[in-house]
Amino acid sequence: MTNKSQILYNIFQEILAASGNSSDSQSINETKILSVLREQATRGQGNNLGSILVKVVSDAQSKLNLSIKPDPCGYCDGDFRHVIETYNGIHGYVSLLVCTIGVLANSMNIAVLTRKDMAAAPINRLLKWLAVADVFVMVEYVPFSIYKYLVLPEKLDFPYSWAMYLLFHMHFAQILHTASICLTLALAIWRYVAIKYSDRSHILCTERRCSLAILTSFILPPILCTPTFMVFDIHTKNVSDVNGNPDIAYHVDSDSQGTLYQINFWVHGVIIKLLPCSILTVISLWLIGALYSANQHQKNLRNYSACPSAEKMVKRQHKADKRTDRTTKMLLAVLLLFLVTELPQGIMGLMSGLLGPCFFKRCYNLFGEIMDMLALVNGAINFILYCSMSRQFRQTFRQLLLQRPLARFLPPAASHSESHNQNT
Repeated sequence: MTNKSQILYNIFQEILAASGNSSDSQSINETKILSVLREQATRGQGNNLGSILVKVVSDAQSKLNLSIKPDPCGYCDGDFRHVIETYNGIHGYVSLLVCTIGVLANSMNIAVLTRKDMAAAPINRLLKWLAVADVFVMVEYVPFSIYKYLVLPEKLDFPYSWAMYLLFHMHFAQILHTASICLTLALAIWRYVAIKYSDRSHILCTERRCSLAILTSFILPPILCTPTFMVFDIHTKNVSDVNGNPDIAYHVDSDSQGTLYQINFWVHGVIIKLLPCSILTVISLWLIGALYSANQHQKNLRNYSACPSAEKMVKRQHKADKRTDRTTKMLLAVLLLFLVTELPQGIMGLMSGLLGPCFFKRCYNLFGEIMDMLALVNGAINFILYCSMSRQFRQTFRQLLLQRPLARFLPPAASHSESHNQNT
């Protein structure tokens, strides 16, 4: 045994002694090394695979006087990296909890928004299809999360079937998430037109145009995601299994050569993410200004109500303004939550296109779980927003829960006052 081999042998004996397997140190081979590393990785007692390998490399570097070339990609280094990696270790469990709650919450959203007295409003139709898209995203995310975060770390197996599903998951989730972005953008523009041109809203905001907006929101995403279909594909890598036998690992990766890689991130970062966020920011600021103007208008009406003959008219107008303000505040909360979720993804996608594969693999992949969690929470929390900010939603949900089991499948007859309020 050469001097360097003897030093590596001694280093591994130290690791065996620290792991409680010193009795087996006399018969060390490649299979034994792999099995011990795998055992330590799955034991979960403070020594994981990464820390063991770091110890091996560090000891070998110091005892053999090796000079390891530093990584030229220095993006996303620092103490915060360890914090994010710690969260990534529990992301699978947290995402399963959020997806379960989100599927139940959005199912209730769909049940309420499809009631006859709610489905008549175009905005409620947009919210319903937004909930449908979120349900599909979360349902599909569950098997992905179970296998990647719970099954794969123990099996350490990368079959072709998993790579195929991972590729499907990437495209399916991006298409439906882009559909959610288009629906949210349509929702904001719809509300802007309804308030800005209130005297012509019955002409501009028609049922036919609402259907067209919904249909466009589901047709446009596959077209926008076409560069992603062409960039990412299944790749292979020669590895060794736990017994030391040669094996092939299948994984999904991008083709970083050529301009198509850059175009993909520019389309994803600018057109799909940053452009809608910019439009939503402008509309949100305008809606905030509209709410402020409405509050000033209500104050003026209260001063005008000192005249007894105008008191009844002022009360009626005040009630209509309050109903409009509640709807605007609810939609504004949805838009702001959407901006908090999508803006970081747009910035990361744009920087990946500008700085290349190095930034993508070091930073975008690092923050991937956090960005996924923000998107899942954004889709799961809408039910709470609707219940807390819409009295009509709460009343319809209460009726849905309290009515007889067989009667809930029959649409209730809308009263004249409800129909009048909805049209208003």
